[in-house]
Amino acid sequence: MQRLPFIYVAESPLGGRGVFTSEIIPIGTLIEIAPVIVLPADDLKLIHAHTVLHDYYFVWSDDGTEGALALGYGSLYNHSYAPNSEYYTNLDTMTIDVFAIVDIEAGAEITFNYNGMAEDSTLVWFDDPDYKR
Repeated sequence: MQRLPFIYVAESPLGGRGVFTSEIIPIGTLIEIAPVIVLPADDLKLIHAHTVLHDYYFVWSDDGTEGALALGYGSLYNHSYAPNSEYYTNLDTMTIDVFAIVDIEAGAEITFNYNGMAEDSTLVWFDDPDYKR
C-alpha cells in the first residue's frame, strides 16, 4: 500500500467518512495505491444482498461478476459527479490507483466518480430512484 503521507480520514459533509488532504495535491499526482481483496461471484452476491459492504466494493471484472474491497483508504473516498480525482483498477497488481485530475487544495475532500470515469453523469445507485437491491 502506498499513499501520500498527508491524506487522512475524517467526517464528511457528503456523508459518513471521507478522505481529505492537509496539503495541496497537484494535478496528475498519484494519491494512493490501494491493494484489494477480490470477491468472487458467490461472495459478491452475499455482500450485495445482505451486508453494509455493498456500499464499499468496486466492480472488478468486465462482466460485473467479481468485486473488490479496497484496503487502505480506498473504499472510503466519497462520490462526486464533479470529482477532483479518478481511480483506475489495476488487475495485474490487484490495486486501485487514485490520481488527482485537478489541483486539490489543502483541506479539501478527495472525491471520485463511482461510475469509474470523471465525466460520467449516470446516476449511481444511491441517487437512482429505480435502483433495487
